[in-house]
Amino acid sequence: MREKLSIPEAQWPRAISELCALNHIDEAAVLSTCNRMEIYVVALSQHRGVKEITDWMSKASGVPVSELCQHRFLLYDKDATRHLFEVSTGLDSIVLGEGQILAQVKHVVKAGQGVPDFGRKISGLFKHAITVGKQVRTETNITKGSVSVSSAAVDLALMKLPESLYANTRVLVVGAGKMGKLVIKHFVAKGCTEMVVVNRTEDKVAAISDVVFTSTTSATPLFSKEQVQKFPPVTYQIGGQRLFIDISVPRNVESCVSDVEGACVYNVDDLKDVVAANKEDRLRKAMEAQGIILEEVKLFEAWKDSLETVPTIKKLRAYVERIRASEVDKCLSKMGDDVTNKRKEAVHDLSASIVNKLLHGPMQHLRCDDTRSLSEMLENMHALNRIFGLDTEISLLEEKIRAKIEQAQY
Repeated sequence: MREKLSIPEAQWPRAISELCALNHIDEAAVLSTCNRMEIYVVALSQHRGVKEITDWMSKASGVPVSELCQHRFLLYDKDATRHLFEVSTGLDSIVLGEGQILAQVKHVVKAGQGVPDFGRKISGLFKHAITVGKQVRTETNITKGSVSVSSAAVDLALMKLPESLYANTRVLVVGAGKMGKLVIKHFVAKGCTEMVVVNRTEDKVAAISDVVFTSTTSATPLFSKEQVQKFPPVTYQIGGQRLFIDISVPRNVESCVSDVEGACVYNVDDLKDVVAANKEDRLRKAMEAQGIILEEVKLFEAWKDSLETVPTIKKLRAYVERIRASEVDKCLSKMGDDVTNKRKEAVHDLSASIVNKLLHGPMQHLRCDDTRSLSEMLENMHALNRIFGLDTEISLLEEKIRAKIEQAQY
């Protein structure tokens, strides 16, 4: 399912634009990796937004909506915030604390740069997630031990091999990207030194390998059942089988290769076997990180809530500034033409200072913090709108929906 839904990193900007062209989606981001396919949005309507995204995923992947909904998970508001923070810290990874996911979250921000629909709330969420990811890795020991999918993949392979064969086992690594390089590094650390590395499809090279690792972004399989059937037997008797460790999404090794006699295929989901043994250690480290995450979720949610009052703050300032400027002009005209620029500047500074002091209290009550709840802040916002006549004829929500529908009609 992840293979069918996966979106290559180069296509993330286009996906963001397509999502935000939907009637009820205002901002969007895509995080598609070997172990997850996640879409984050700011929706103008929760129910309609979810339906539109689901339909879009179905159309893009060819997976029927009914089937997609069986595998879909939905998180809203601070639960979604907390989830992304857990992702960036490595709490939601197969390998606890693995470092590559933080780099992938950074790539989301990089891919969103210059895309108008990667808006203020979504970009703020992902940038905060990066900060939390770094903080947890600095302040806890979550990264101690096996900390990447690549290292877990190597551990999985070695679980299937007698230790006496490590030094003589010949390894083929298909894909020389970050994951491939980490595979090589971890194999060397375990005493395996006979390795062949290729960066493009090679049919016959697998014939000299006992263990084959693949970690490329190829959209089509590199090893088919027909190809593997032609390979000679393994050189060392590893249960008479050649191991294929495929940590690519989409898969580089066809699943039916496992039907070939003398071939055994493992993929990303099989890595769970490697980390199952240290479950207690995972829970202890996760508890350390959760304390930091909960505090950071509160901080981000307060920042996000405060954005709701930005239009009111701007309107109130503009309203007061118009009055101030008008009254200053009247005052200066009464003072005659011989007023020096220094005196004019003094009058402007005095009026601005008075306005800022008068606005300080109302502005403070439009900010959500530890002493002021969101509901109280919103009540204050509506009160100021009524008192100063700042309301528009239609709400911002209705305005955005109407604009999107009109745009879709052209």
